[in-house]
Amino acid sequence: MESNSLDKKNYPLLSQINSPKDIEKIDNVDALCEEIRNKIIEITSENGGHLSPNLGVVELTVALYLVFKPPEDKIIWDVGHQSYVHKMLTGRFKYINSIRKENGISGFTNRNESPYDIFTSGHSSTSISAALGVARSDEILKQNRHTIAVIGDGALTGGLAYEGLNNASKAKNFTVVLNDNKMSISKNVGAVARYLAAARIKPSYVKAKGFLEKVLEMTSVGLKIEDILKQSKSAVKNLIYKSSIFEDMGFVYYGPIDGHDIHQLKKVFELVKGMNQPTVVHVITNKGKGYHLAERDPRIFHAVTPFNPSIGFRSRKGCLSFSDIFGKKLCEIAKKDSRICAITAAMTSGTGLIKFKENFKSRFFDVGIAEGHAVTFASGLAAGGLIPVAAIYSSFLQRAYDQIIHDAALQNLKIILAVDRAGLIGEDGEAHQGVFDVSFLNTIPNVKIFSPSFFEELEIMLEKAVKSKEKCIMAIRYPRGGELEKPENYIFNSKDYEFYGSKESNILIVTYGRIFSEAYLCQQKLKSSSIEVCILKLNVIKPINEQALNYACKFENIVFFEEAVKSGGVGEKFGLLLLERKSFKGKYIVQAISDQFVAHASVRDQLKKFSLDSEGMEKILLDLIN
Repeated sequence: MESNSLDKKNYPLLSQINSPKDIEKIDNVDALCEEIRNKIIEITSENGGHLSPNLGVVELTVALYLVFKPPEDKIIWDVGHQSYVHKMLTGRFKYINSIRKENGISGFTNRNESPYDIFTSGHSSTSISAALGVARSDEILKQNRHTIAVIGDGALTGGLAYEGLNNASKAKNFTVVLNDNKMSISKNVGAVARYLAAARIKPSYVKAKGFLEKVLEMTSVGLKIEDILKQSKSAVKNLIYKSSIFEDMGFVYYGPIDGHDIHQLKKVFELVKGMNQPTVVHVITNKGKGYHLAERDPRIFHAVTPFNPSIGFRSRKGCLSFSDIFGKKLCEIAKKDSRICAITAAMTSGTGLIKFKENFKSRFFDVGIAEGHAVTFASGLAAGGLIPVAAIYSSFLQRAYDQIIHDAALQNLKIILAVDRAGLIGEDGEAHQGVFDVSFLNTIPNVKIFSPSFFEELEIMLEKAVKSKEKCIMAIRYPRGGELEKPENYIFNSKDYEFYGSKESNILIVTYGRIFSEAYLCQQKLKSSSIEVCILKLNVIKPINEQALNYACKFENIVFFEEAVKSGGVGEKFGLLLLERKSFKGKYIVQAISDQFVAHASVRDQLKKFSLDSEGMEKILLDLIN
């Protein structure tokens, strides 16, 4: 990690903190929180990243570290995108300017980065299960420590969170902090509820309650009285709270608590720290807190590219992305075909489905952070006679592998998977790289995979998938952002494959998707040096076209360039099919992502690292020729 000099002038309090213990030395924690917010705005405006979520957890994080003692006490952050404050308070303020940059610190929690990062995260709804595992380990090893899972209300739409809660009812020294940054305090949790919440966090109340229970449990009459009191309490509580699912699952529930009131947060955390049973602390926070533009629209400022803090974002007009094109085309198709439905897993904006939601409300479904449910739900829609299109990020689609096999492919149901963010994703890092979908979809029967390189191809492929009579999964994978350079006078032939260049050459490049543009640039550079190279561009990468294989057999040297993992990818599969043909006398190599996870860096730097840019391709081909 590259460090930056501590800015003691602008951040005099933050610069003093090398571990959570140093927070106790700060007299004015409100001033510390202000410095933290200023630093979050500064680094996200320069590096991009998650702005609103981090601004919303400043006081919550400070309060946690004033009461609990990490790394002895274990604090696990769900998703980890709101961990910037956590990083600054755990000895990484000196590195914070490098966040999301190559060789810098991650924008998520990462076990390889710090002993304070207990669990590597990037995907939602995992913290409760992971924290429960840590807590059970402490019990077995007789370690008297506290474990805290911090999870957002959005993450509670993921089923894994409830699987964790279901198993945690008897855990010791275990707390779930529910960071609720969307729900307003409505009538059912109004003034009376706040009063009861304040009363319940008083230690005297808890001690008295415990003492009374012990006394009553000494006699059979006392047990009957206790049972009556509990029933009465539940009846009153149900009227006020409409019950608490957490208490029904065996947790002691405290809340709602003002997530920006450090004094109140400290009070409740000190209380639960002294308890030897599972607790839920429900805190209400405001995403974007302290930055007026983010408070006005926390969704827009949830995850940002570099921006000017004074004015916010410049207009994206003219900067179209594959997601934009997908959403626009799907609306056009849906106008003509009432069977079209769109499904998203809490990514309406990211997947380009805002207009679809506005124009086709009855056919739009946001299922929350529940990708497995999204696929099975889509399969049910298909079984009912509709044409479901599920738009899911590549790295999140991994979570629905079983449902893709069992609920769609096995049943020969036609669902369309719009696999967004396919390929290298850039600064979001290891958990978000869309480099595994080709390999895991390749293993499943009844799956057809389209891979457009340009906007026009995406539109045509989406229309073909909708109109197709094939009873199978139609997956269309496309990258984040816009299209790259097109060949001059480019015309898409709508076939499964295309050849570019002379078939008389003895070198063939096989590639697909976005990096076809890089292969084309490489081809032109070599041509200027009188070196002829042919390109086989695969538009459908599963199944591999037989005629394309027959043509490829005629080349002496074949190089596969693939923006995906090598294991199980197109290169491996295509190469095996070549070797099975007696007519193939040549040799091939596969240039793809080797057996590793890809760390955060710009997409351009990541392509360069794996020789998937035009310069890297040129070098590999020249080495082959020489």
